[in-house]
Amino acid sequence: MAIFDLYSKRQKALRGEVPDVFVYDNIPNPLRVQIIHIIRDALGDMKSHAAQNEPKRAYEFIHKSLCREYGVFKLGQSQFRETDEESVLNFFLQTKENEKAIDVIEFFFKYIDRVIKKDLNTYKFMTNLKMEPEEAIEELNYRFKEHGIGFQFEGGELIRIDSTYTHSEIIKPTISLLTHKKFQGANDEFMKAHDHYRHGQNKECLTECLKSFESTMKIICKEKKWHFDTKDTSKKLISICMQNELVPSFTQNQFTSLANLLESGIPAIRNKLSGHGQGQIPQKVDDEMTRYALNLTGTNIIFLIEQSGL
Repeated sequence: MAIFDLYSKRQKALRGEVPDVFVYDNIPNPLRVQIIHIIRDALGDMKSHAAQNEPKRAYEFIHKSLCREYGVFKLGQSQFRETDEESVLNFFLQTKENEKAIDVIEFFFKYIDRVIKKDLNTYKFMTNLKMEPEEAIEELNYRFKEHGIGFQFEGGELIRIDSTYTHSEIIKPTISLLTHKKFQGANDEFMKAHDHYRHGQNKECLTECLKSFESTMKIICKEKKWHFDTKDTSKKLISICMQNELVPSFTQNQFTSLANLLESGIPAIRNKLSGHGQGQIPQKVDDEMTRYALNLTGTNIIFLIEQSGL
């Protein structure tokens, strides 16, 4: 199923009406509705010749499994007789317990990933599918990022982004340090990188990572009155910082590896993956590489600012 960049979405982004970083304790109703659309498309409808109603069996299994785990006979408080599909999806829409909403998402997508995907040809023979498992998982992860929700379905599990993105250890401290007025330019670039990542614009994310990294070093050089050119590349700026003992001399050897990391980390990632012409075959920058770049950018910025004492 195609994902459309609607006019209303673009206008909200331009007005800054987007979630601030990632949240974990609120699954908004529009996202819940979008996820239900994905689930229904991924489970499909029974074909007329099918010997068994596979989608109905999936809803029944998930509904009964959740009831057993929660210690109840049915989900929700409806006074009307509901099918298993109606019960579980209405519960998902209405529950105010965020963790239980996450339970429903995880259960459905584990079923899609482990049951449907495992024997996809048989399932497709029995069912009219509108979306295959990989497509469903891809859209789910896109919708999480679109709404600023800190979860991804990866490796057959629903995980918090900070399990791999180390949000609380790197991203928040970096933003906190960059909120100082003198680092405003670097902060804007770092937040743009984050926003690009959340919208799946990974190449643009890498470009903004490098801009923020370079801006931080230029600001430090300017404040310290170290000679540099505004057109200096990251490699040159790193060299200037090292020559001026931004890393204390008595720990110089200890931080030799850091210099190598700074020189071969973000600059190399950006130069190889997004900074040059991509040739005849467009290059794809995956989410894992993008998260790594964001983490590395944040770690380096924290170190440089703390060492500078600014």
